[in-house]
Amino acid sequence: MGKQYETVIGLEVHVELATKTKIFCGCSTAFGAAPNTHVCPVCAGMPGALPVLNRQVLEYALAVGLATGCQINRYCKFDRKNYFYPDNPQNYQISQLYLPICHDGGIDIETPEGVKRIGIHEIHMEEDAGKLIHDEWEDCSYVDFNRSGVPLIEIVSEPDMRSADEVIAYLDKLRLMIQYLGASDCKLQEGSMRADVNLSVREQGARQFGTRTEMKNLNSFRAIARAIEHERGRQIDLLEAGEKVVQETRRWDDAKEYSYAMRSKEDAQDYRYFPDPDLVPVAVDDAWIARIRKRQPEMRTEKRKRYLEEFDIPDYDAGILTSSKKLADVFEAATAICGKPKKVSNWLMGETLRLLKENNQDPQDIRFSPEHLAKLVDLVDEGAINGSVAKEVFAEIFARDVDPGQYIEEKGLRIVRDEGALRSAVEEVIAANPQSVADYRGGKDRALGFLVGQTMKAMKGKADPAAVNQLLRELLPRQ
Repeated sequence: MGKQYETVIGLEVHVELATKTKIFCGCSTAFGAAPNTHVCPVCAGMPGALPVLNRQVLEYALAVGLATGCQINRYCKFDRKNYFYPDNPQNYQISQLYLPICHDGGIDIETPEGVKRIGIHEIHMEEDAGKLIHDEWEDCSYVDFNRSGVPLIEIVSEPDMRSADEVIAYLDKLRLMIQYLGASDCKLQEGSMRADVNLSVREQGARQFGTRTEMKNLNSFRAIARAIEHERGRQIDLLEAGEKVVQETRRWDDAKEYSYAMRSKEDAQDYRYFPDPDLVPVAVDDAWIARIRKRQPEMRTEKRKRYLEEFDIPDYDAGILTSSKKLADVFEAATAICGKPKKVSNWLMGETLRLLKENNQDPQDIRFSPEHLAKLVDLVDEGAINGSVAKEVFAEIFARDVDPGQYIEEKGLRIVRDEGALRSAVEEVIAANPQSVADYRGGKDRALGFLVGQTMKAMKGKADPAAVNQLLRELLPRQ
């Protein structure tokens, strides 16, 4: 029987914080601007430009630290991490090595074996670097410094994870927690949440860790899972062949499902860290921590429990609705207006999630107002529109946040209450479909459904199906 191997994984998760300005200057952090338009002497690394810490960065870091059960360093400071790279304008990065803002925390994840605690070694604040854009046609690279100086927190886990599933569970829990705090949108595809995977393998039962590698360029949960499986296999193959795993940084290419070495892994001394002389140390007192703690929002577990008690909705609904802060916010606001939690929940879990998937969007991308959703729920309840028209109206609410009341009036979609017009339409359908009439009178109930459908079509969807059904039964009595 061959050797059994255990995978040991720790993560370094970089999260771009949701501040409007950068960590040490007043430049905008907005994503997607033209290259090098959000730049000033500070974030461009000009000599003599002095950094000033953005207070909101510190408050977000404290909020995440408290939510993950970390200890808070009452006295922390910034250090310079020195390295040369084209997208690093100062030739150093301002980070925290010696005294990070938070340390020794953890979060619980669900595994098939039960709840497992994943330790968090530390959380520190730092600035992001710029971005290189490689032009293969011109065989050159351009640098965009818009991202340089965007505030980050780096969340360094303990090597407590043993599989890709545990890694994804940890990242999912962490992402949702940070989104609930409002500290970041955590969009992997935009780079506002990035995970570097440190992975090693060892024989089952061994106490000593194997040699680890670090994998970068992981911008989706799917890529992370595939990279972990690939790297685990690569290291086991090396050990089985009697070779050694080299400690190095590797880049994952998800399209090719392959990783390749970027550089040998540096140690802290290679970066020549020293305290940043331009930034004063940060002192955090108990009163400040108490203010942050008081502002912490209701997290998913508590919210889910409250939904079951307060709104009397199924546990499945509560689980889906609380899986996104945005979904939960829209649900609560719309329910507060119309007072119909289950009906609001149905629209969010059904049509909303369907349209989001169709448009390749996340719940965070919802743009319609809770007021318009609540109004739609009321219009259906009042019988102003039927179900099929309601779906048409909701598609417009989803896309353009239209006022449903105005929309149905403008488009003439309100249910026709004129009994004479309805009776006339039904009589015409009966006259035009003698075979279906005979089938119904002969005991085939499905024929009645066909006649209802033909009437709805003739009325352009503006009839009440129940009223049509009742009128057909009256006009077509069975023997």
